[in-house]
Amino acid sequence: MSGDTGGRVILLVEDNPDDEALTLRALKRNRIGNEIVVAHDGVEALDYLFGEGQYAERDTSIKPIVILLDLKLPRINGLEVLRRIREAESTRLLPVVVLTTSNEERDLFESYSLGCNSYIRKPVDFLQFSEAIRQLGMYWLLMNEPPPV
Repeated sequence: MSGDTGGRVILLVEDNPDDEALTLRALKRNRIGNEIVVAHDGVEALDYLFGEGQYAERDTSIKPIVILLDLKLPRINGLEVLRRIREAESTRLLPVVVLTTSNEERDLFESYSLGCNSYIRKPVDFLQFSEAIRQLGMYWLLMNEPPPV
């Protein structure tokens, strides 16, 4: 993992290597050149956000512009990560997009109840997935004004 680039970092929280590679490929294909920090489980994501563990030296005043959060994560699941993000004053306004394969209505309900900003079911087809990433990038990276954190 590398350092920050002025708050334009995308935090991708994804444990599945195939889905990680697919997401990175789709971001690259759509010329989304932001630095991507990948956390492979919920603990790693929270460590990155709160400057703990392997990220103890990180400048936590620099926040990701958007967090792409999978729900099915080892160690701490995505819903718990989202809950902790929303509980902390320093991260409660960060845009969180749930990017998941889950079709469970309960996950959709819980994600919005905990304050996700968007919920995207990953399309199985790569071209559809790439288009979803393109639209996600257009909105969250170009059109959306990030919160003052």
